[in-house]
Amino acid sequence: MADAISVSGPISGTDRTLTFETGKLAQLADGAVLARIGDTVLLATATAARSVREGTDFFPLTVDIEERTYAAGKIPGSFFRREGKSSDQAILTCRLIDRPLRPSFPDGFRNEVHVVGTIFGADQENPHDVLAINASSAALMLSGIPFDGPIGAVRVAFTTEGTWIPHPTFAEGETSTFELVVAGRALTESTDTDIAIMMVEAGGTEKSWSYYEAGAPKVTEEVLAAGLEAAKTWIRESINLQRQLVVGVVAAHGPVETMEFTTQTDYASDVWERVEAVGTDLIAKANLVTTKTERNAALDGAGTEIKAALADEFADRAGEVKAAIRSLTKKLVRKRIVEEGVRVDGRGTADIRPLSAEVDLFPTAHGSALFARGETQVLNVTTLGMPRMNQLLDTITPVDKKRYMHHYNFPPFSTGETGFMRGPKRREIGHGLLAERALLPVVPSADEFPYTLRVVSDVLASNGSTSMASVCGSSLSLMAAGVPLKAAVAGIAMGLVYDGGTYVTLTDILGSEDAFGDMDFKVAGTSEAVTALQLDTKIAGLPADVLARALLQAKEARLTILGVMAAAIAEPRDHVAASAPKIVSMEIPIDKIGEVIGPKGKVINTLQQETGADIAVDDDGMVGTVTIGAVDGNAVEEARRRISLILDPPTADVGVVYAGRVVNITKFGAFVNVLPGRDGLLHISKLSALAGGKRINNVEDVLVLGQAVEVRVDDIDPQGKVSLSLASAPAGADAPAPAERAERPERPERPERPERSERSAAPSTGTPSFEDAFEAELAADLGDLGPGAVDTENRGGGGSGNRPPRNRSRRR
Repeated sequence: MADAISVSGPISGTDRTLTFETGKLAQLADGAVLARIGDTVLLATATAARSVREGTDFFPLTVDIEERTYAAGKIPGSFFRREGKSSDQAILTCRLIDRPLRPSFPDGFRNEVHVVGTIFGADQENPHDVLAINASSAALMLSGIPFDGPIGAVRVAFTTEGTWIPHPTFAEGETSTFELVVAGRALTESTDTDIAIMMVEAGGTEKSWSYYEAGAPKVTEEVLAAGLEAAKTWIRESINLQRQLVVGVVAAHGPVETMEFTTQTDYASDVWERVEAVGTDLIAKANLVTTKTERNAALDGAGTEIKAALADEFADRAGEVKAAIRSLTKKLVRKRIVEEGVRVDGRGTADIRPLSAEVDLFPTAHGSALFARGETQVLNVTTLGMPRMNQLLDTITPVDKKRYMHHYNFPPFSTGETGFMRGPKRREIGHGLLAERALLPVVPSADEFPYTLRVVSDVLASNGSTSMASVCGSSLSLMAAGVPLKAAVAGIAMGLVYDGGTYVTLTDILGSEDAFGDMDFKVAGTSEAVTALQLDTKIAGLPADVLARALLQAKEARLTILGVMAAAIAEPRDHVAASAPKIVSMEIPIDKIGEVIGPKGKVINTLQQETGADIAVDDDGMVGTVTIGAVDGNAVEEARRRISLILDPPTADVGVVYAGRVVNITKFGAFVNVLPGRDGLLHISKLSALAGGKRINNVEDVLVLGQAVEVRVDDIDPQGKVSLSLASAPAGADAPAPAERAERPERPERPERPERSERSAAPSTGTPSFEDAFEAELAADLGDLGPGAVDTENRGGGGSGNRPPRNRSRRR
């Protein structure tokens, strides 16, 4: 086996080390790197096809994350006990890797590239997602695949003290207010080079608002800008360590040879020159139309006219002409924005499209809202459920359940197209998780609002920024459902055009501006703090000052949107919808859980059947929690009253008659529940009245479980045990006792029996035994009994002669 090449470096500000190793595992892959932080270990591999698949007009990069449950010492919980489809967390990690890597391949490179991260060890302390970004970049650096790297990545967490810490553990993340995942590339070969930011994924934590209320500093745009700047230190450390790994490989095996590939072009220069000459005025005129549908129709008409004009000249090159028309459209859109400050729909660079918001669209929904921004329209519906509806997660991280879920759907009709609908795609899962992360910090805790929450965002029309419209609409639907959000949350998508050294930031981008621009920058938050952030670039990084200005421009737009949302619903309703379950939660001593549940669940099942409420009991090892829910509020209150009586049962009074119910039957009697939490014993000797005065041998002959019976309390002993009798029997009267037996005379003491050896040696006294007398009588009647007759002389006083010995193994 080949010797491994390994490099390690300390992570500044921590006691941990980042390690890269290559040369031992997956040697047939173009590049393979084993990466480690703590005991979290993963293998990243990179492979590329040696030729371009025919007809490929895009860069086919695929990233997969394989989460092996053995990494966490688990067996998969599915029926097949094998890993199945990728978890949401794995899909999010794939997207985190893809986004900074994709812009780092050369233009025109169309060979298929596959990056795979396989998790071998998950120590439940150090997350593997950021490690996978760094390892994937390192694998590409060694693969010979053309890649302008390395790319470094880090997660930083903002503590309650107001500092940024690198590579936080799961525990450190939970105690922070905000987390940033940042990826970037070096601008020069120097070890202390500046870093260009290429990707950001960020969001507040579940306890953010409680920390803010306790005095922790809020995460504002200025704090975020400082966090992005701080992240560069640890990005630089990862980049330098990857470079050390490459140096080690080169020293051991020689230079890494770049694979041969052919740069693909969509059109030749002669096609571009003719399309530009013929079509510039036509496309520029079509771009003046401000509405999407009419503009697309105008652009289609312009394209048709250009193709017709060049049909004879490029008869067999229609594909090149079509691609050149698209490139010319992109050039003209960008030029108009940079030179004139005017966008395709006529807006200025900081203008927002018309906004609208409304709530309560459907009577059966627990909460519903419709949010529209220009031609983008998203319907959001909130559903409230019992805590037992929490989503259980079978992952390799410590997170095993989710209380707040956000699902995003993007049907093809939302863009006026046809298509297949076969479940959520990676983009839909990613957008749903982004909206979920944006709202999570303001969702009340389970102690404040003991509901499971699910929000569904259905995109009905799309012309840019549907994910941020989902954030706005979901905030509205949650407040309409009566969820006491800490504050309303709004989101805005920003864009960027870079041309001729000029950066122009766009507010509320359209779909075409997203396609033709250089950045997709989404920001969500309240009026006071940022709750989520996502950034992707198509260029080689962005200066920090450009990002800082974009954050402030996004804040102005967010505040405008919050004002429109407040006009629809200013604050959360103080009650849930009539169709939603009413839920109350109460803490109980942990030693009372058994009494609430009852033997084999009899008590809790009876409560649910009789009240109609759904009751769940849980504990955290220290205290128990009972959650009661039902659409009918009266059922909830009745169930709570009964459980309160179980926890603090009323005292039964001697001599009082109660209407009870049989809850348990034993050989000696029946236990009857007379009051909530208070049972008494009805002894079998007191049941004769149910059998016409006859003695009862089996309690089941006269009573069954659940039977209603009136009983009288006869006595309560010092330990609180209650003795009962049938209310139909006279007070103090018992069933007739059996006739007393005559006193039995004492049996005279039997003389001590000699030991067996003494009996065998003693001479016969001549007194025949019963057997001897019986056999003698038979002989007198029947004659000689033959050789089987008993020799009384050798029996030793009643021995068994030659008969077979008795079986002494019988049960005594």
